[in-house]
Amino acid sequence: MQDQPYPNEVLRSVAAFLKTEIAPALTGHLSFQSRVAANALEMMARQLELAPAEDAAELARLRALLGRDGDLVELNTELSRRIENGELDLSTPGLKDHLWAITLAKLAVDQPTYGAYRASLAERNSDAPKIEPRT
Repeated sequence: MQDQPYPNEVLRSVAAFLKTEIAPALTGHLSFQSRVAANALEMMARQLELAPAEDAAELARLRALLGRDGDLVELNTELSRRIENGELDLSTPGLKDHLWAITLAKLAVDQPTYGAYRASLAERNSDAPKIEPRT
């Protein structure tokens, strides 16, 4: 067991420091780069927070879609091969939902404030639990 603070908390603290203390004290390119660095740290914190549950859900969906066991890399490779070969398409039960789920999971890490992401969450998940990152 790790003592606190957890890695995602450290990343968020450093990102906040960069945004609130460092970036305002800088100008031009350095100010921009410090904001980019802060955003990258926040993205990594979200990845640490969200990845375990999202990876498990993705793995379960892939196993159901493909009817076999394997790890994420193996099963994603198989899914891609089957789509490329025309064995699976959007009429395949569960495929469209799986593709939307992984897209939303990636946006939850990369761009959680993106308007279209938020609108899609609201539309898709009005009756289901939402993928909600801490921002």
